Amino acid sequence: MIDIEILNKLNAPTKQERLANLREVLKTTEFPPMVPQYINNHIHTTYSFSPYSPTAAVYAARMEGLCTAGIIDHDSISGAEEFIEAAAIVDMPVTIGMEARVSMDGTRLEGRRTNNPDQVGVSYMTIQSVPHDKINTLTEFFKPYQAARHARNRKMLEKINALVGVELDYDRDVLPLSMAAENGGVTERHLMYALALCLEKQVGRGEPMIEKLTAMGMQLSEKQKTLLLDTEYPFYAYDVLGMLKGTFVPKIFIDATDECPKLADMVKLCKEVDAYLCYAYLGDVGDSVTGDKKAQKFEDDYLDDVFECLKEEGVKAVTYMPTRNTPAQLERLRNLCDAYGMFQISGEDINTPRQSFVIKAMENPMFQNLIDATWKLIEHEKNT
Repeated sequence: MIDIEILNKLNAPTKQERLANLREVLKTTEFPPMVPQYINNHIHTTYSFSPYSPTAAVYAARMEGLCTAGIIDHDSISGAEEFIEAAAIVDMPVTIGMEARVSMDGTRLEGRRTNNPDQVGVSYMTIQSVPHDKINTLTEFFKPYQAARHARNRKMLEKINALVGVELDYDRDVLPLSMAAENGGVTERHLMYALALCLEKQVGRGEPMIEKLTAMGMQLSEKQKTLLLDTEYPFYAYDVLGMLKGTFVPKIFIDATDECPKLADMVKLCKEVDAYLCYAYLGDVGDSVTGDKKAQKFEDDYLDDVFECLKEEGVKAVTYMPTRNTPAQLERLRNLCDAYGMFQISGEDINTPRQSFVIKAMENPMFQNLIDATWKLIEHEKNT
């Protein structure tokens, strides 16, 4: 995590202030050497949910030794231009894209769970290596889907109010936590963050928060209690949000429908803008490799069908997270990518202040192809 004073400067209210503050911060900043193996193409910013503005994300990535980075926000690419400008200031190559949930209706995966913990028949996909002159095309395409998500968010907030006994208002308490005014995405995390801030205002931090969450029916681990007792942590509500998310999202979740474009429409869109549409492999979670995922079945039982579907529908790339899967899962996935001629891309989502931007797995020579792919993404953006 970067210095909190610097972070506050790089999270200033406007893009112009953020970039100006970055130039000022650089006058007293000495960056570490870039590590050729350190790449991450899936960094969230405040344009979806994150403690980092696009400017702050670039600075934080560079401070951790990344040689390149990529922005990926949910339902939005509105932070991409700032990300590009900030990267130019720190002299770091970057790649841009976004993430969306895609309806698999009409495909062989209709009604089946793939990589979405919350809903069957809807898959997470990324749009990678977007030519810079096509940013606005994507923004306009996703505006109706963003509006549909706002409508569903409002209904889920009503369920939170009824379940917890609070009086959160979407316009007053949720939207100001987002970049919705600039076409940023608003997710379930924003709803949980609004609830976390509300509870903190009600009872404070430390033991009172532990008592409050316990009274709400949550079973807190010793690790979670330790986090809640750290009352000086500047991102205390982020920790509360993480705990709330696992317990309350399943209780208030409403299936997404109108906000999810059909796969055929996404394939057509990415062909028109000359970007890569990528299926985001998740894989079954048993004993979580990273220790932060509950056991759940995803697409492994019919992964061959997933690849057949991608081939049939015209999807030509797969993105995955080496740290999140077992060696056996990765070997099978990579073999299928080779068999089906899928371009392989990697990145591990960053959306909390406790996460490192570094993917240590990239130090393994077997993942050199993912590093090479990143430079192909960057060159593709430059040459289109």
